[in-house]
Amino acid sequence: MDKQKLWQQIQEELKISVSRTIYQTLFSNTFLISLENKVANIACPSSYIQNLIETRYYSLLKDILDRKTKEENSLVFTVKLMPKDEKKEEFGPLFDNKEIEEASFAAKSSHLGLKANYTFENFCVSQVNQLAYAAATAVAKNLGKAYNPLFLWGGVGVGKTHLMQAIGHEVLKYQPEIKIIYCMGEEFTNEIINAIRSKTTDLFKKKYRGAQLLLLDDVQFIAGKDTVQEEFFHTFNAILQTGGQVVLVSDRPPEEIAKLEERLRSRFEAGLIIDIPAPDFELRSAILLTKAKQKGINLPMDLAQMIASNIDSTRKLEGFLVRLQSEIQTKNIAITADLVRTLLGKGVEDQNRKKMLKPKEIIKLIADYYNLKISDICGQKRIKEYVLPRQILMYLLRTEAQLSLISVAELLGNRDHTTVMHGVDKITRLLSENEDLSVQISGIKQKLYE
Repeated sequence: MDKQKLWQQIQEELKISVSRTIYQTLFSNTFLISLENKVANIACPSSYIQNLIETRYYSLLKDILDRKTKEENSLVFTVKLMPKDEKKEEFGPLFDNKEIEEASFAAKSSHLGLKANYTFENFCVSQVNQLAYAAATAVAKNLGKAYNPLFLWGGVGVGKTHLMQAIGHEVLKYQPEIKIIYCMGEEFTNEIINAIRSKTTDLFKKKYRGAQLLLLDDVQFIAGKDTVQEEFFHTFNAILQTGGQVVLVSDRPPEEIAKLEERLRSRFEAGLIIDIPAPDFELRSAILLTKAKQKGINLPMDLAQMIASNIDSTRKLEGFLVRLQSEIQTKNIAITADLVRTLLGKGVEDQNRKKMLKPKEIIKLIADYYNLKISDICGQKRIKEYVLPRQILMYLLRTEAQLSLISVAELLGNRDHTTVMHGVDKITRLLSENEDLSVQISGIKQKLYE
C-alpha cells in the first residue's frame, strides 16, 4: 500500500479514536516518512508534539498500523515539517483557533504534571484560606516580586497543592514562554541520584537552575539528605538571582522540619510563610458542591450541608462523593436524604473503625454526656432539657447503630416510629445550620469509637 494512502487511513481512524481538538493539535500535521522492515518512521512538526505522541499515543498508533498492515510494527519519530503542498485544512469552520489554543494549553499543563482542575477558578475561598489564596494570586501576577519564596504549609487536604498548581496554570495561561517546573520533593531527590549515577549532573543543573518558576511540593522530603539539600540550595539561589520565583509546599513550617539545613531554613523564612488551616463548615460545603459539579453530580445544597456537617476532612469528602456517585450510577437511583444518611452511616468505618456499636452503649454515652439519667432520656417526659439529647440519641441510633425506625422507637419507650423520623430529620437539618451542634456530635462519635 502507498505510504501516503496508508497514513491517510490511519489518520481517519485517529479522528474517531481521539477528540478533534487532540487530533488537530497533535496529528493533523504528521505524516509517514517511511515503512521499511516493519519500522514506521513518523514525522512530527515539533519535538514537543513528538514527545506527547510518543509518550501518550504510541500504543494507539501501533495498534492501528498493525491492523492496517497485518504486521507487528515498531514506531520511530522524527521532527520534520510537512511539505507545503501536502498541508490541508482538516475541519474548516467546525474548528476555531480558540479550541486549538485550549487543546494546546491542556497538553502543556498536563505535560508539566499540573492537574486540570487545580486552578484558581476551582479553588473555594473562605476566611480560613483567604490569605493563602491572595498570596498565591499575587505571586502568579508578579513572579519574583510579590513573595519570594512563597511557603505554604498545612495538614492533608487543605488545598496546598491546589494553590501551588493554580499558580502554574495561571502563569502558563498568560506567560506561556515562561519555563515552569513542578515536581515533588521525592522526584527532585531521585533525579539528583540518577544524575550522579549516570554522570549527567550538568543536565540536571541546567534544567532546574534555568527555571523561571519552580513549584516544589513536599519540600520536607529533602531534609536529612546532604547532597540533595546542597544542590537545592544552589538551585534556589540561582533562580532567585535571575529574578525567578520559588513556591514551596510542606506539611509543617520550616522551623519544624527536622534535619533541614539552617541555610535552607533561613532562605525559606525570608519569604512569606502561610499556614492553611483545616476547612470550616462553610468551606467544606463549598468544596463539596464544587467537586460534585466537576463530577457531574447534581447535589442539593441541604444534602451538601448534611455531608459537610458529618465529615471534616476534604479527602474524606472526595471519597464520599465517589461512593455516592457509584451508588447512584450502579443502582440508577436519585440522590435522596435517606441515601446520604445511609452512606454517612457506612462511612463511620473509615480509619479502620470496625467496632460494632451496641445500642445500650450509645444510650449510656448520651446520658452521661448530657448529665441525664437513662430513664429520663428514654422516658416520655417532654421537658426541654431532655428533648434535644433524646433526638440526638435517635439520630445516632439510626445512623451509627443502623437500627430501623421501629427498633429505635421501641428502645425509647415504645414511641411511634414517626416521632423518631421527625427527631432524626430535625438533627440532620440542624447539623447543616448549627456548627456548635456539629462539633458536639463529632465529639460524641469520637467517644463512641474509642
